[in-house]
Amino acid sequence: MADKETLLTLEGLKKLEGELEILKTVKRREVAERISAALDFGDISENSEYDDAKNEQAFIEGRILTLEKLLCNAIVIEADEDDTIVSLGKKITIKDLETADVFEYQLVGSAEADPAGAKISNESPVGQAIMGKTPGTIVEVEVLDGVLQYEILKVAR
Repeated sequence: MADKETLLTLEGLKKLEGELEILKTVKRREVAERISAALDFGDISENSEYDDAKNEQAFIEGRILTLEKLLCNAIVIEADEDDTIVSLGKKITIKDLETADVFEYQLVGSAEADPAGAKISNESPVGQAIMGKTPGTIVEVEVLDGVLQYEILKVAR
């Protein structure tokens, strides 16, 4: 079975490539030095420094594998020129019709989604609801507490 394609903006691709480079060059070396220093303490059966370093090493190696797989399957998306339709890479301004709060998000692939950084995934409930829509459209998003309504105010690159 083929691996799932990873949709990334050019910015997201560069960010993940940078993280991978740091993990492979800097973090691997740092954790190897920590393991070596912990081994110098002698008995590793009750050596918390050694255990911590080995756990960190496992995390780093796992993250490296994850990033390599993501990048191997990466497809760079570019926001198309049409600012009348919501699509990947676009910046979208929406209004919550219940609270009148206005939010601006960039619609990205799931690998670079960061709601705190105003990047929502095309696979998220909001992303799915607004994809392919135009400004002025009202969309409904089902959540645990009911249904939220948003109006798409603006689409931009």
